[in-house]
Amino acid sequence: MRRQRRTKIVATLGPASGSAEIVDALFRAGADVFRLNFSHGTHDDHKRLYDIIRAVEAEHARPIAVLADLQGPKLRLGTFADGPVTLAEGDPFRLDLDETPGDQARAPLPHPEIFAAIEPGALLLIDDGKMRLRVERCDARHAETVAETAGILSDRKGVNVPGTVLPISALTEKDHRDLAYALKLGVDWVAQSFVQRPEDVAELRKLIAGRAAIMVKLEKPAAVDCLAEIIDLADGIMVARGDLGVELPPEDVPVLQKEIVHRCRVAGKPVVVATQMLESMIHVPTPTRAEASDVATAVYDGVDAVMLSAESASGSYPVEAVEMMNRIVERVEQASNYHHLLQANHADPEATVSDAITAAAHLVATTISAVAIVTYTMSGSTALRASRERPPVDILGLTPIPATARRLVMAWGVHCVETEDATGVTDMVEKACQLAKEEGFAVPGDRLVITAGVPFGTPGATNLLRIAHVRE
Repeated sequence: MRRQRRTKIVATLGPASGSAEIVDALFRAGADVFRLNFSHGTHDDHKRLYDIIRAVEAEHARPIAVLADLQGPKLRLGTFADGPVTLAEGDPFRLDLDETPGDQARAPLPHPEIFAAIEPGALLLIDDGKMRLRVERCDARHAETVAETAGILSDRKGVNVPGTVLPISALTEKDHRDLAYALKLGVDWVAQSFVQRPEDVAELRKLIAGRAAIMVKLEKPAAVDCLAEIIDLADGIMVARGDLGVELPPEDVPVLQKEIVHRCRVAGKPVVVATQMLESMIHVPTPTRAEASDVATAVYDGVDAVMLSAESASGSYPVEAVEMMNRIVERVEQASNYHHLLQANHADPEATVSDAITAAAHLVATTISAVAIVTYTMSGSTALRASRERPPVDILGLTPIPATARRLVMAWGVHCVETEDATGVTDMVEKACQLAKEEGFAVPGDRLVITAGVPFGTPGATNLLRIAHVRE
């Protein structure tokens, strides 16, 4: 099944999309990657969904990527004795480690790490920023705050501490259990939440030990402050705009999104834009025009993938949401200025043989009007380099390794096929031509640009470029 677009679609599975019939319908509608959200559901739930995905993959003979999204630390208020309390602007309110249920004057905040990190003047955001409490005095066990906004406090609402790096790991005990289970299932990507510093990513990489690719979710402003180091350590980046927007002014988020996308493209790392992309389709069968423009903007910027969250996981129109996103992406990529804008943000190749070959493949494919660039890849690096170039033709990635094929599903423009590695240059050309025909990329008379590494089977050694004519 060949997509008529190069930007990929990530769809989150949940109660609205938990059946084999719906998962198959989501794939047919355009979903390339399925996200399992470990913030919800049991391990048995995730295994059932994983097995369904692999059955759909086998039925369609197309690699499908599975992304396991770890929950990360959740900082929350405790409970209230008599239900929600209402604060007016300027009201004092105490937060402390006392587990006694809260009242009009105080509430438990069972997170000593917050009290260890905050100082007078710090801002505490409650319930995704609906309530703002400014710290006036604090010590290791409590904080005296003043309400900056009127609002309601209730049981277990989330707490954000913008501008403060908290002394906690991005991986909780639950995350460790979930990670071990996800790797046992065989997921292709692991998304890491609550990343604040490069060390958080290094901790996860050590645990994964090459068994899956790492997608770092940028949710915390502290992570943005060390963006270059985090991009270098990650295999991919997700711009989690909902959480990022809680701790940053709304006007900063679009600017930051473009900066992150650009830096990831320069680095050749897949980048996903997520959260509230077609939010209204949770409840209605069509998006707002602003939402359609939001998706289009991300596609014009050259993101590798756009993601649906609640729209496909718990909404009333999961299949329609994927169909709509597919239509928006296809329409943008057909626009006359799409490739012009992509090339305006094109990154210069690095001074390596592999980058030189890949940049040359882009130029040659454009010059001779080739129908596709074919990459032979073991680790996926050759195909990722081709994707980084954002060429105006499709990229056919050939690999003998199923895990590589699945991970590359996340990359812009890469259509992966699992096949035996080439045994020589003649075999390389014959395989490329045959598979290009079988997969619908070429007909007799077309030309292909082929890149590979010699000796064949050597990971990361792209050093060969060949032009091939497709024959009968």
